[in-house]
Amino acid sequence: MAEGIRIGNIAGTYGDRPAAFAEMLDGPVDVITGDWLAELTMLIMARTRARRPDGGYGRTFITQLEDTLGTCLERGVKIVVNAGGLDPLGCAAAVEKLAAGQGLEASVAAVTGDDIAARVPELQAAGVEFVNLDTGEPLGERASRIVTANAYLGGWGIAAALDAGADVVVTGRVTDAALTVGPAIWRHGWDREDWDALAGAVVAGHVIECGCQATGGNYSFFHEVPGMEYPGFPWADVYEDGSSIIGKHDGTGGEVSIGTVTSQLLYEIGSPRYHNPDVTSRFDSIELDHVEPDRVRISGVKGEPPPAELKVAAGFAGGFRNSVMIGLTGLDAEAKADLVARQMWRVSPVKPEDLDEVRTTLIGAGRDDPATNAEAVSYLEIAVRDADEEKVGRAWADGLVHIVLGSIPGLFATWPPRAAKPYAVYWPTTVPRGHITEVVHIGDRRIEVEPTHPPPGGAADVARPAVPAAPAGGETRRVPLGLVIGARSGDKGGTANLAVFTRTDDAYPWLASFLTVDRLRSLMPELDDLEMERHELPRLRALNFVIGRLLDDGVSSSLRVDPQAKGLGEYLRAVHADVPVSLLDG
Repeated sequence: MAEGIRIGNIAGTYGDRPAAFAEMLDGPVDVITGDWLAELTMLIMARTRARRPDGGYGRTFITQLEDTLGTCLERGVKIVVNAGGLDPLGCAAAVEKLAAGQGLEASVAAVTGDDIAARVPELQAAGVEFVNLDTGEPLGERASRIVTANAYLGGWGIAAALDAGADVVVTGRVTDAALTVGPAIWRHGWDREDWDALAGAVVAGHVIECGCQATGGNYSFFHEVPGMEYPGFPWADVYEDGSSIIGKHDGTGGEVSIGTVTSQLLYEIGSPRYHNPDVTSRFDSIELDHVEPDRVRISGVKGEPPPAELKVAAGFAGGFRNSVMIGLTGLDAEAKADLVARQMWRVSPVKPEDLDEVRTTLIGAGRDDPATNAEAVSYLEIAVRDADEEKVGRAWADGLVHIVLGSIPGLFATWPPRAAKPYAVYWPTTVPRGHITEVVHIGDRRIEVEPTHPPPGGAADVARPAVPAAPAGGETRRVPLGLVIGARSGDKGGTANLAVFTRTDDAYPWLASFLTVDRLRSLMPELDDLEMERHELPRLRALNFVIGRLLDDGVSSSLRVDPQAKGLGEYLRAVHADVPVSLLDG
């Protein structure tokens, strides 16, 4: 097998550990990547840019480069990040300024073409309806309120920039996995229709894109992972055939195992056909092997042509939101919460029926026979949103002050009344590829990137592995599900995914038989009226549930206590169910 390219990740989110960049340079690496973007991040950047011209890109990336750019140039380590956000050209200019200030010669490329916010009316006139992928509604006149609209680009623009000699590549909205796919294309010289190789690179990129989530972060069995006080960041050695080895630098904290890699593979996915702009990766074909400590091989990944259209993440101004959080201490938490809510609305200048949405949540009930004051506390949150800022503004929140001395015993507020804040509505949609022109800007050159033209058909042949029938009968015990399953959950706009997996072959047949859609609804009643899909991934010993509209119109607008569904999986693991004793004793 030809030598692989080692691609390290140093950021899974805007604001991730600043020291990670320098730490990745403590070991061998060919390319350093970082993911700064999410749906919410794009909206935050739009607000920041409205106040400050340089607010459209990830300035923390520039800070990290101050101590690392020289080392990367000296060693020939390439840098590929999506920190360009809404202003890749501005971010690239900041990198060039930093290099010049340090007396360094760096070739910096910016990849553009994803930002179509200003073009939405023009594209509508050309017949693009921007149909919401979750609801089926066309965008229509909401276009006048668009704040951001970015098509997800793939890895070919990054590869073109590296081919042109770039030392640093800054992009706008590419898929998270594209940060790995692009360098792999560049190193291995793949063709557009090398579907299996491209699909393997997407899978490797998906594993490392969220940083320490591949090395023990957000892992159900975190208590088994050594060095979790300071886990290392992951890398992927991607080979010519698309297979890869996931690892981390020796001596760093955390671990890379079948469990941590499986957990991250299941994060924010839908059906087993995982669509990217360059290829559709078949997650039901993935094979994992633990080849040595902190090294997991990914192989067997099958690829298919990508979708005919590119996904677009758009957001438009939705209105305003506000909330109050109240501490309730001791006995009668439900009765106390009920009285506080009734008192708040009694003095409020508006009534619940006057607002677009009201959500009242009692969080916890306080510990029985508490040993400390903190153990006795539960919380009441009242959250509101409306198109009219005044309705949910400071006058509404001040109602808490008006009732505080005539309300329940032990009441305390966790923050003072606040003004309403704007929120945006996430609009997942698509645009025909022909309307997007991806461009690499490097020096004085402007390089248009050839688009991918997906051929029809091309479905991969993925054999379904045999799964034994679940054992019938036998003794069961009512225990938390987390004793036998791991879970990972996350958000994609208003949709959430909830994936569960077992760590043994014996447990998976039981899980696949036990956890049906109806069973999940019974275990988690708040999901009862939501649309749900169930997908089986037997090679990963996993099930994935896609739950529609759980998060309203996306994290910015959601009034849920956990608006990104990050804790949904751990919620399920805490629920009690009848589990075969044989799995508990094994």
